[in-house]
This record gives sequence, structure tokens and C-alpha cells, in this order.
Amino acid sequence: MLKIRLQRTGKKNEPHFRLVLTEKTSAPKSKALEILGHYNPRKKDKAFKKDRILYWVSVGAQMSDTAFNLLHNENIVEGQKIVKKKISKKKREEIKKQEAEAVEAKEKQEAADKIETEKTEEVKEEAAKEVEKEDSKTEEKASEKEETVSEEKAEKTEEDTKK
Repeated sequence: MLKIRLQRTGKKNEPHFRLVLTEKTSAPKSKALEILGHYNPRKKDKAFKKDRILYWVSVGAQMSDTAFNLLHNENIVEGQKIVKKKISKKKREEIKKQEAEAVEAKEKQEAADKIETEKTEEVKEEAAKEVEKEDSKTEEKASEKEETVSEEKAEKTEEDTKK
């Protein structure tokens, strides 16, 4: 697979870069298949062969993240910049700890929510039982009233029949 990437040239403490097309597995300082431009970060001097870069991209060559961002700044390629940040080992460990704590907190919260829902279900069941008891009591009272009313009617009818 072909890759478009930067190849460092220049002296120590005087960086210069070439934009080159190389095989992906080749060493960084190996011979390039084609030189596509150069970049001097100290003088901000840039020169790229836009037509050749677009040709190789259309053929299927991939770009390194840095090369892509550099060409994106020059409006040679389109797309969203690739954000790449180096994270120290300490920071990585802190992030892992925070993620682990977040997962643990989430599990605890889920367990608490589950207990809460079980309690609310129990409370609902108890409330339903109490409502049923109250309903049965009111039904009993209503039936007792009906019985007393029917007894009174029966007594009145008996009295009426006696007269």
C-alpha cells in the first residue's frame, strides 16, 4: 500500500521535510517513489505538487495524519482535520482510573435504582392490598346496611300486615 508522508531532511536542529510517496512498510528515510513537495517549518516555506498529490490519492494512496492536516491547511485536500494528541502514561492511567470509577458508579446507581424499583413495586402491592381491604370493608358495610334496611322493610310489612 502506498502512503503519502513527510520525510525529514536537513541538519540537526534545522528541520526540513519532503512530502513523499513511499511504500507503507518502508523505512522513513528510504528512497521515495516520488517527491510530491517540500515544507520548511522555520521559514513557513511550502511547495506541493497539487495535481500529483490528487492523482495518487485518487489511485488509492493513503496519507499520514500530519501530511493530511498540512495539505488540508493548503486547501489541497478536503475533509475534517485529524486531531492527534499525545497523552503521557500518567494521564492515560488517570483516564483509565476515571473510566473504571465511572463504570463502578454506574453499576452502583443501577443497583440502587433496581432496589428502588423493587421497593416501589412492594409499596404499590401493599397499597393495592389496602385498597382491596378498604373496598371489602365498604362492601361489607354496604351489605350490612342493605340487610338492616331489608329487615326494617320486612318488619314494616309485617306490622302493616298485622294492622
